[in-house]
Amino acid sequence: MEVAIKLGDARLKARLLNTNLARSIYACLPHKAQAIKWGDEIFFDIPVFQQMDNPTLKVSVGDMAYWPSGRAFCIFYGPTPASRSDEPVPASEVEIFGRVDIGIEMLKKEKEGLVTVERI
Repeated sequence: MEVAIKLGDARLKARLLNTNLARSIYACLPHKAQAIKWGDEIFFDIPVFQQMDNPTLKVSVGDMAYWPSGRAFCIFYGPTPASRSDEPVPASEVEIFGRVDIGIEMLKKEKEGLVTVERI
């Protein structure tokens, strides 16, 4: 499952894992929402409510994760306010459901705004 993500001038291409969560997110696409920045992470609401099968606090640059506390789709592209190094750290446990393959560096230039996620 592949998706295209647009925020401002940023154009990203990503792939989703073969998990129940990823399939639930893919099923609700296309989706538009207001993206919010938290350090070098963007997150936005997604109409999915699902329990986590593999909760983690360990994420890497390029990871896409679901944050159930905010029912949010998160994309990590650098350190967050919770980081103690160059690695991103989520605010609380998330479940990784995919990875950005192309364009992650473009997010550093973007501001908060309308984000669109579509199936490819």
